[in-house]
Amino acid sequence: MAIMSTIRAIGHGIVNAVWRIGVAARFFFLTLLYSGNSFRRFHLIIKELFSTGVMSLIIIVVAGLFVGMVLGLQGYETLKRYGSESALGVMVALGLVRELGPVMAALLFASRAGSAMTAEIGLMKATEQISAMEMMAVNPIARIVAPRFWAGVISMPLLAALFSAVGIFGGYLVGVVQIGVDEGSFWSQMQAAVDFREDIMNGVIKSLVFGTVVTLIALFEGFDAPPTAEGVSGATTRTVVTSSLAILMLDFVLTAIMFRGA
Repeated sequence: MAIMSTIRAIGHGIVNAVWRIGVAARFFFLTLLYSGNSFRRFHLIIKELFSTGVMSLIIIVVAGLFVGMVLGLQGYETLKRYGSESALGVMVALGLVRELGPVMAALLFASRAGSAMTAEIGLMKATEQISAMEMMAVNPIARIVAPRFWAGVISMPLLAALFSAVGIFGGYLVGVVQIGVDEGSFWSQMQAAVDFREDIMNGVIKSLVFGTVVTLIALFEGFDAPPTAEGVSGATTRTVVTSSLAILMLDFVLTAIMFRGA
């Protein structure tokens, strides 16, 4: 009996997971289908851009600065062993533009903006605001979901680029200003080594994929949350956990594809 109960529980979990994936795919399709209404009322996207992008600037800038400073300090100690301190700018820039910029910005975006979107939509569902919209013949996906989706997709690459830029400045502060690495070598080698297509564009592609996935997860979890306080809190937790795992998994997949293509 215990074996049968275990098998039944595993089967139920698999069926539930497949069902949620199907519902999420339908949710994504409907979001794209009704996106035209959002672009016709672009002020809704602008409003959500402020909530998701501008309100995330502080944590992105502060985290990027300190990550760049740590990279500069650790990179200098490593490169000094091989007499290559002048390559510190290359190490900091490539580490941020290729990997740490998109990944760290996406993780911070998921924990700050993603959780906020889930909680907001979950509370709207719990207070029956979504049901009221449906009663007034207002499509909640077109009015609520689509503007937030495109705001997340647009703001994520910008936040990742800002994270990388501030991180490079942090590496400059530690490497050049504090330690004393030659400023000309720091910038010239960085400019010569960082390629626009293979490095910068790959980072932009990653941040676009991360923004799409994180925003979709946050909106779906909020829209699918049970209309209770416990349900909303659980949906917010699932948003952060699922988004973080998805970012790390997609980072490996995208890096493998990009390096194989190179």
